[in-house]
Amino acid sequence: MWFWITMLIFDLLLPASMIGFGYLMYLHPPKDINGVFGYRTPRSTKNLDTWKFAHDCCGRLWVKAGYILLAPTLLAMLPFIHSGKDAVGTASLVIESVQLAVMIGSIFIVESALNKNFDGDGNRI
Repeated sequence: MWFWITMLIFDLLLPASMIGFGYLMYLHPPKDINGVFGYRTPRSTKNLDTWKFAHDCCGRLWVKAGYILLAPTLLAMLPFIHSGKDAVGTASLVIESVQLAVMIGSIFIVESALNKNFDGDGNRI
């Protein structure tokens, strides 16, 4: 049971991080383009306008995705509450892989939004 609780906590870390960092990104984005913190891609670092847009878009997306991932994570772990460590570990691996795919998939959505709203030089369309 303790292993299941531990794995559930670890499974909830990524959605919780997405929610927390998502709020941070769109409510308090980094003021200047930097190489340490923030949504850093060649398109988002063209200028301050693309930088702010990318953080707003990614932040809102991460908050929504994080909240959406919470319920399925809990529901997917419930059938394994009295299972062995191997079954719980495998279930956690699958859950975290799906969560990671959602997180990485957000890059494509944000880049698409940047592409629709800005030209190649970073000027608004």
